[in-house]
Amino acid sequence: MKYTYACKKVSLNDSIKDYAEKKISKLDKYFREDTTAAVTFAVEKDHLCTVEITIRGGGTLLRAQTEAPDGDMRGAIDAAVGYIERQILKNKTRLSKRLRSEGFPPPAPADDFEVAEEKEFNIVRTKRFSVKPMSPEEAILQMNLLNHDFFVFRSSEDDSLCIVYQRKNGGYGLIVTDEEE
Repeated sequence: MKYTYACKKVSLNDSIKDYAEKKISKLDKYFREDTTAAVTFAVEKDHLCTVEITIRGGGTLLRAQTEAPDGDMRGAIDAAVGYIERQILKNKTRLSKRLRSEGFPPPAPADDFEVAEEKEFNIVRTKRFSVKPMSPEEAILQMNLLNHDFFVFRSSEDDSLCIVYQRKNGGYGLIVTDEEE
């Protein structure tokens, strides 16, 4: 696995980098050699440490963002790696086609945590609505009026399908889709 690091409002020392590589390398058994892991370290106000791990491999994108108080960067790393491993085990049947299938051991009792594989995705509600052209600002206003976490709309500029959403650490995000030909 290839690693890239980014730091926001914090300087990265080698011991934290080595610790992150050691913990993330435990996930190597699930991935092929061409996998990349991007790790972002940040310290927010009140000494809240944030670690974001994004792993790309086998056509799959896995992401975890965790926080730990009082400068506990190692605790945030442990929580993020644990979250990704639980997601892999929860969806192991579907992911084994994309990831390295021999990386999944036969079912055995888990010592660290209990994860039940989700056999099927139960869609409990389907909602249909028209997607109207508007600006991102209008979409954010509409999302806030509806008290939703996200809102789907068509861009009035280029007619692309877009999504605005509320970010956990404040502010808004915008996802713009590219139409495949």
